[in-house]
Amino acid sequence: MNIVNVVSRRYKTTLREKAIKRAETRIILAGKTPEEFKHEDLEIVVQEEEEKIKSEIKEKGLLAMLALLGLSWFG
Repeated sequence: MNIVNVVSRRYKTTLREKAIKRAETRIILAGKTPEEFKHEDLEIVVQEEEEKIKSEIKEKGLLAMLALLGLSWFG
């Protein structure tokens, strides 16, 4: 197997699992249970959480790059 494929698959799996956990938390905080939702609605919630996680990763990557270069937002 190609190492890129292995890493890519592991990244996607980990991302999906984390998004599912966040979606479950979000549903519970809304006072509902996952069983009250249709499969399609659950998929939408998980997809939204995946996008949030990807955005957070990109933001952290940018901040890490700025720190590596010795730059900061505050001067």
